[in-house]
Amino acid sequence: LGLPVSLSVPLIGLVGRLADQKGWDLIADLLPRWLRQEEAQWVILGTGDSEFQKMLEMHAADCPNKIAVRLTFSDELAHKIEAGSDIFLMPSRYEPCGLNQLYSLKYGTVPVVRSTGGLADTIRDASEENLQAGQANGFSFDAYDVFELEEALRRACALYRTDKPRWERLVVTGMSQDWSWDASASHYERLYESMIARKRPTTG
Repeated sequence: LGLPVSLSVPLIGLVGRLADQKGWDLIADLLPRWLRQEEAQWVILGTGDSEFQKMLEMHAADCPNKIAVRLTFSDELAHKIEAGSDIFLMPSRYEPCGLNQLYSLKYGTVPVVRSTGGLADTIRDASEENLQAGQANGFSFDAYDVFELEEALRRACALYRTDKPRWERLVVTGMSQDWSWDASASHYERLYESMIARKRPTTG
């Protein structure tokens, strides 16, 4: 996509509709500041609100070494971005399920998400406690607020830059998790068996 390659600079990927529901009002607030001040690159794929499309075209023209934009949709390119980014950003206002965070986990790309709906169900924040327990697989924030988004993104970028062993463990944890229907079916099977066992009459 034409960005210069630097292993010390995190690449932040976004794929999907350019709409408020996907958090683009927050991103529109955050992005100009990050392009001016932060050592990070952005790659963005999607279509949607004309306001956001025009904003992205302007940023791509002004900062060609920091942001690459494709205002279209390609399933092949979407998966390349999910696989090739270091961080995958999903600051959704609401997200009933969400699949892109699961794709990014399998590709070894660390999600930064707003903790809502399916994103809250699948992403364990990289707090100190969760990192030490080996349970963290991404970064999350609670309030739909640009300051919380920025804080979560800063934490992710800081860990990427300053603690590669921990970052690699975070990546491995995400890649090793099983979100398939086989795992869900096995979980529900065990749940039903335990419920049936509790209801069986006891003999005296």
